[in-house]
Amino acid sequence: MDSARAPRNRTLTVTPAESGVLSERLLSAQQLAEGATFVDKTINADVMDILPLLPDHFADLIIIDPPYNLTKRFSSNVFSARNEQGYQHYVRQWLPAVVQKLKPDGSLYLCGDWKCTAALQTVLSEHLHILNRITWQREKGRGAMHNWKNNMEDIWFAVSNTHDYFFNVDAVKVRRQVMAPYRTGGKPKDWDETADGNYRTTCPSNFWDDISVPFWSMSENTDHPTQKPEKLIAKLILASSEEGDIVFDPFLGSGTTSVVAKKLGRHYCGIEKETEYCLWAEKRLIMADTIRNIQGYNDGVFWERNSHPNTPK
Repeated sequence: MDSARAPRNRTLTVTPAESGVLSERLLSAQQLAEGATFVDKTINADVMDILPLLPDHFADLIIIDPPYNLTKRFSSNVFSARNEQGYQHYVRQWLPAVVQKLKPDGSLYLCGDWKCTAALQTVLSEHLHILNRITWQREKGRGAMHNWKNNMEDIWFAVSNTHDYFFNVDAVKVRRQVMAPYRTGGKPKDWDETADGNYRTTCPSNFWDDISVPFWSMSENTDHPTQKPEKLIAKLILASSEEGDIVFDPFLGSGTTSVVAKKLGRHYCGIEKETEYCLWAEKRLIMADTIRNIQGYNDGVFWERNSHPNTPK
């Protein structure tokens, strides 16, 4: 399979020789039950088996990207779509136990798409206070001939205590190009004039159109079917956690949450039952020791897509 990839394809792979070394880094349910530390670890097991073994209220931030209500293969397993009530039942099997791991002043983000977002909102509101719904533009995939192209996803933002939670808006400012600059007294008004162009740094909204979904030429890309971009997760981590905090992801997939947490100076814990995905996560975590950059995040701000002066033309 690897030999069939294009020369410029940077999609991460794991060789058989690497698999043995990476497997030794994974944490099993038995090791956790015997007292092994779960901080800065990838736990290779089913989420329902692990949640009872983790202490309550350990996570400063929880990011959840569960299977959406679609029939989709994830490595050796297939998640089957079900009706609205069936999907709500599925979410109720694990969400209350996940919420128990959140600190009283912590924050939680729950990802979904148009088909499952109503069910996610319903169940989430039974346990936490929902503060907002982020909608982000997922610019990828083929068009639809008999419907609108499905190009958006949601992220529900919720907290335990509406009067006591962390949110750092300055850490997630967005830098946008100014196409029609306005001046006062001949000087820029609310924007910066530079040799590389005119830019305005603004507060982020709950609509994100500056995200690039990982693809084959990006080093963060894996063969995971629903991988989230590092830039997307970085916004959540920077806004709702501080350096040294613990970020928990109970459906880790190929490891994006843990990798971004490590790059940004946070601790992490992730659960993933597919061993193949866990190996990808561990290889990415090793790479994060030396590769600290996050695409689209430079100079302490998030740049509008393809607008950074150093973006290849």
